[in-house]
Amino acid sequence: MQQDIRTISLALPYRLGSVNCYLIETETGHILIDSGCSNKRAHLEKELEGAGCKPGNLQLIVLTHGDFDHTGNAAYLREKFGASIAMHHDDSGMTERGDMFWNRKRGNVLLRKAASILFRFGKLARFEADLKVEDGYDLSGYGLDARVLSIPGHSKGSISILTASGDLFCGDLLVNGDKPRLNSIIDDPAAARASVERLRGLGINTVYPGHGNPFPMALFLSEVTKPA
Repeated sequence: MQQDIRTISLALPYRLGSVNCYLIETETGHILIDSGCSNKRAHLEKELEGAGCKPGNLQLIVLTHGDFDHTGNAAYLREKFGASIAMHHDDSGMTERGDMFWNRKRGNVLLRKAASILFRFGKLARFEADLKVEDGYDLSGYGLDARVLSIPGHSKGSISILTASGDLFCGDLLVNGDKPRLNSIIDDPAAARASVERLRGLGINTVYPGHGNPFPMALFLSEVTKPA
């Protein structure tokens, strides 16, 4: 199954950087991994149009986790393009209730309050996923030779998509700023470390993170094994 990967980078509100969506063209249509946040919806639609993705050929929207900057356009795109939405059930309450902290640990109280005001889900952005995918879910039925991997840590229901050719779409477990690293925003550090250990032996070539440029998995592994 041939595939073409297009990175779509969308600016976050309040100059907080950017978030990546990945559009994959297969022999049978398109798959979108993450949908960005709603403040740059027009930009996203322009990118989709430029890639030949239009109503009828966007088959699936896979959400790596439930945060607003990855799910903000999912409900809109489902309505306009007729695509199904897939995500892990452990993060489903975030998008159904509009609460990023629905299943996260208590953490910093001030941060939680600020985030609930600045990054709230409007009612139109809330939704229930069509597919609640689990670890090992096979995406070949959508034209993509890939499977879902459960990688909790950033959130309980965080997932990644690993293709047969070794491309990993990792959501927010790993990021790439000045260098590839484990995300500093982690809900469960022990789970995050276990997720990284799981990824070590999977023959991953290129990592496509939710934030920052794609990078070789070997580069990330070389960074984490350097002495402190």
